[in-house]
Amino acid sequence: MLSIIELCINKNYMPLCQNPPKYCCFKSVTGKMLAWRIQVTLWERACSIQRRATFYSEIKMVKVSVKWSGKKFDDLDLDTSESPELFKNQIYSLTGVPPERQKIMIKGGIMKDDTDLSKLNVKEGHTFMMMGTAGELPKAPPKPVVFLEDMSDKQLAQALDIPAGLENLGNTCYMNATLQSLRVMPELHTALDRYQGGITGMDARGNLTASLRDLYKQLSSTTEGFPPLIFWQMLRQAFPQFSQSGAGGMPMQQDAEECWGELISVLKSKLPADSASNQTFVEQYMTGRLTSELKCIEAPEEQPVIDTETFSKLDCHISISTNFMQNGIQDSLKQDIEKHSATLDRTAQYQKISKVSRLPQYLVVHFIRFFWKPSERVRAKILRKVKFPLDWDATELCTPELQNKYSKIKEKLREVDDKKLEQERERKKRKTQEDDLAEEKTDNTATASTSMDVDTSSQKVDWNEFIDQGLKNDVGANVTGQYELCSVLTHVGRSADSGHYISWVKKGGSEWLKYDDDKVSIVKEEDIQKLDGGGDWPMAYIVLYRAKKLD
Repeated sequence: MLSIIELCINKNYMPLCQNPPKYCCFKSVTGKMLAWRIQVTLWERACSIQRRATFYSEIKMVKVSVKWSGKKFDDLDLDTSESPELFKNQIYSLTGVPPERQKIMIKGGIMKDDTDLSKLNVKEGHTFMMMGTAGELPKAPPKPVVFLEDMSDKQLAQALDIPAGLENLGNTCYMNATLQSLRVMPELHTALDRYQGGITGMDARGNLTASLRDLYKQLSSTTEGFPPLIFWQMLRQAFPQFSQSGAGGMPMQQDAEECWGELISVLKSKLPADSASNQTFVEQYMTGRLTSELKCIEAPEEQPVIDTETFSKLDCHISISTNFMQNGIQDSLKQDIEKHSATLDRTAQYQKISKVSRLPQYLVVHFIRFFWKPSERVRAKILRKVKFPLDWDATELCTPELQNKYSKIKEKLREVDDKKLEQERERKKRKTQEDDLAEEKTDNTATASTSMDVDTSSQKVDWNEFIDQGLKNDVGANVTGQYELCSVLTHVGRSADSGHYISWVKKGGSEWLKYDDDKVSIVKEEDIQKLDGGGDWPMAYIVLYRAKKLD
């Protein structure tokens, strides 16, 4: 019987590498008929053999040698169908001479990157002469490369600079979220370091302050989830309402806003006062001042009562018409009151309108999302979507006197922002022009771009000329009235007695940290903007703003 190859490539039976006829057969040397399936199989094998033969014939590979610096390197593969770059990299791996330093002698000159090797007619065993200085060979990294997916949680936290979280001790997410949100203030850490008390005396509030100081230090020295056992014990001793237990002895869920308020009151009373102002951290950096005017609506001739009071947070009331945080705050600063009128000698309607007369460096806004629902005897939740800004001009809440103090610095800030926008437009325009230039002009355009950047960065502003002197002397006050969002404490659930609390803290740039108890992850700024409510999703309950720093 004929061999497979002989049978298939015989022109009398079928053309090679063409589809076989729908049905045909041919005789073997014994005179028997072979089935059409055998014919197709043999035909496919023959095609495969021919394709491989064609493929290898197209690759023009020759073995050559290279002489360099008194040494000879034999059996180098030279693919004449490829560019010289491949051959030069092969030489680099043997000699240490970078491709840009290699001078390989060929007929008529030196091998360049665009030389057509197929036209050199290189024969098997040809020897190339090369000149060039060897550089330092690439060194292996001192430590093995570890990929993110192969890292442990601890290694991942260290690599991504992720701080430690707090373990949930049983419905203690309200406490964990409060602690992580407050941790964003470096001035608080400084004040806590100055506190000299320990956890030994009978002063429950002093013990709570000392345990907070120690807890923050412990969190700064680890990247793994930490159990805040001592702080939790001191919190329950100072405020027994947080010791309530439910079925099976499980600690009950508590209100994060209540925990926040109690903790701020402790810090206000226990942290050491500043020697110059005789005020604590809370009084300097977290306390604002309201100036209110009380008018009798029914007796306009009655003299209005002017009063001042301090605040550590602003409330954002949520009604059916509240869509933005600023509107909710303004609504909360207006109150309708019934009281006795000396002018009318009876109970009358009064209106109290408050304005901010001091903005602190850190401003807390509390979204009033919970209300008492008598029919179900629970503190139900308002799920309405209320948007809050990432950058906030709070001067609209201020008294005319304070707004006047901010006017000069605000005008300068607008001027600087306009210049930045103009420079950004110019930069984009310049870049578009550079992209259109020829390749040989790249160096000149890069120089021009660099000089433009130097000119921009050299324009410094002396902000002291524009800051009101009174605000400058008020340590802890916001001297511009401009804020940026730095932490958000959210609640997910339908009532204050259930659900879950999470803290979101700004890490830098557009990155934020999500503290879900001991699980800490990096999220984007877009995720923060989704925390405005509207459904069964974490929604802002307490937001913390800090004064913008002047560049």
